[in-house]
Amino acid sequence: MKLIVTGSLGNISRLLIEKLVANGHDVKVVSSNTEKAEEIKKLKATPLIGSLEDREFVSQSFKGADAVYTMVPPDFSVSDYYDFSDKLHENYVQAIKQNNIQHVVNLSSIGVALAGKAPLTRYYDLEKKLDKIPGLNVVHLRPAMFYTNFYGSLELVKRQGIIGHNVPETVDLLMTHPSDIAETAFLLLNSLSFSGHQIRYVISDIKNGNEIAKILGEATNKPLTWVEFPDDALLTGLMQSGFTRDTAETLVVAAGKAIRDGLFDEFKNDKYKLLEARKFAEFAKEFGKAYEYSS
Repeated sequence: MKLIVTGSLGNISRLLIEKLVANGHDVKVVSSNTEKAEEIKKLKATPLIGSLEDREFVSQSFKGADAVYTMVPPDFSVSDYYDFSDKLHENYVQAIKQNNIQHVVNLSSIGVALAGKAPLTRYYDLEKKLDKIPGLNVVHLRPAMFYTNFYGSLELVKRQGIIGHNVPETVDLLMTHPSDIAETAFLLLNSLSFSGHQIRYVISDIKNGNEIAKILGEATNKPLTWVEFPDDALLTGLMQSGFTRDTAETLVVAAGKAIRDGLFDEFKNDKYKLLEARKFAEFAKEFGKAYEYSS
């Protein structure tokens, strides 16, 4: 089948591309980075280099596809992430309509269940727009917080022996390994046996802050302490690391508030979790290697 993958060579897309190519599919990869073209070719996929903000480019990229994997890249440099993502949503919708795409696997988020409600008032929602397209068969993947987000704390681990978020150490975090998302997307795109509008939650494991610190501490051979960062301190730290205020508040700080307030507690039910998933302890081994390499 002819399949389009957006998201360039990110944590999920790269794994998805490898699986699809290995199973004989004709895969084209949308990327805004010209330097990724050769790397995409090495994966035996076809690079489509251009901006997702360019409606004509998106429409041409989707031409002739049997199915598309859609996602909104986490561009932390944009001043207004809501407007940025909304523009991409409209470009996706128009391209899908113009090319009569019948199947879409859409990377959404568990947070979409609360989009538009405090504190996730600025959270984006592509699901509703895709669901309005007549005749489109779509599966929305709703993963929880990525394990890989903790890589951003490597310096804190090394220098201060701490790790944390703007949630207390006893509050559970719903988390997902990107490989589990890629596997779920692959199974759907490989067969295209889905119909209508569906939602798939992708939750690999649930751990509280104390448990996370203990597991990562053992993996790095460095005792760690979970720290609840005040909202304003977390916001400042994110902005110092390259986030704009809007993206930091929308995608990280507000999400932490929602977790802290128990708004995601309903998703702790086993029916939302993957039966076969990469548990956090498995990811911790990867984190330990990254820590060793960075030291």
